[in-house]
Amino acid sequence: MDIIVLKPDVSDEQIEKIVKKLELKGLKPHISKGTERTIIGVIGDTSKITEDEENAIRAIPGVEEVVRILKPYKLASRDFKKTDTVIKVDDLEIGGKKVHVAAGPCAVENRVTLINIAEKIKSAGATFLRGGAFKPRTSPYSFQGLGVEGLKYLAEAKEKTGLPVISEIMDPRDIDIMIDYVDILQIGTRNMQNFKLLMEVGSVDKPVLLKRGMSATIKELLMAAEYILSRGNEKVILCERGIRTFETATRNTLDLSAVPLLKSLSHLPVAVDPSHGVGKRELVSPMAVAAVAAGADMLLIEVHTNPEEALSDGEQSLTPEQFKEMMKKVAAVAKAVGREV
Repeated sequence: MDIIVLKPDVSDEQIEKIVKKLELKGLKPHISKGTERTIIGVIGDTSKITEDEENAIRAIPGVEEVVRILKPYKLASRDFKKTDTVIKVDDLEIGGKKVHVAAGPCAVENRVTLINIAEKIKSAGATFLRGGAFKPRTSPYSFQGLGVEGLKYLAEAKEKTGLPVISEIMDPRDIDIMIDYVDILQIGTRNMQNFKLLMEVGSVDKPVLLKRGMSATIKELLMAAEYILSRGNEKVILCERGIRTFETATRNTLDLSAVPLLKSLSHLPVAVDPSHGVGKRELVSPMAVAAVAAGADMLLIEVHTNPEEALSDGEQSLTPEQFKEMMKKVAAVAKAVGREV
C-alpha cells in the first residue's frame, strides 16, 4: 500500500484517522490535495502493513481506493499524481503551456557585466536569470565564483529587470543565505546524489532545479528527486544536461529522449540545459529547438557579452545577439507544438 485515494467528500476527521494509523506503523503520510481528489502518499517500508491492516484502512469511510506503487520513486511517479505539477515562481508558472527560458553567464563575474547581460536577455524574451555565485569546478585552481557578493549582484539584476534568479547551491550550510537572494535553488550534476544536500533543500519552501548526474540513469535521477519530495518540498524541476558516453565530439551526449520519458514516468516539470549538453556554441541553438519539440518546460542557456573573456564555459556561451536569434527559432517551434515562449 503506497497511495490512499480519498473520496471527494472525505472529512478532516477521517483523514486524521488514516494518518494516525499510518504513523503508528512508523510510516509517514504525505497529503496531496488536488482539485477533485485528496491523495495520501505513504512513505516508508509499506511491507509492514499486512493485508488485514490494508483492508481495515480500505474500510474507513472516506477511502475510495488503496493502490500499491511498484516503482521505488513513489512521490515523483505518475502513479502518485496523474496531473502535471505546475510550479509558481513570482507570477510565472513552470510546467504549464509556456516554455520558460533561463539565461545568463555560467559564473557571476562582476556587477556591470551581469546587469548588462540580464537586460539583454530580458529584451530578447528570457523569463529567468541564471548565474553561478558558487562554482563547482573540476580544477581547484579555476575560478570558484564570487560567493555572497555574486548573490547580491544577482538580486540587484532581478530588481532592475524583474527576472527571477536561478543559482546553484553546493553546501547545505549556504541554504539560509541563498534563500534570501535566489528564487530557484539549482542542484548541479556533481551533487545529484549528495543526499544530505537533497534532504536539506527538501526542507525549505523554495523550488529546486535538479540536474541529472553525468553518469546517472533516469531511475537514479527520479530517486534523487524523491529525497527532496519526501522531506515535504514538492517544487522540483528535473533537468537533462547531457550524460557521459564514449562520444568525444561534444562535451556530453544530450539525451533528449529523457524529456518525454521523464514526462511519462513523473508529473514533475522537465528542463533541458543544451549549453552543458553539447559544450559548443554552434550546437546550442539547434539542441534548444529540439528540446522544445521534445516537450521541455524550461531551457537553461548560457549567455555572455564577451564569451572569449568569460571566466567559465565561454566556448558554450551565446552572445546576446545569438541568443536573440535562438529565441526566435524556439518561439516558432513552441507554437508548432502547441506551446508558447
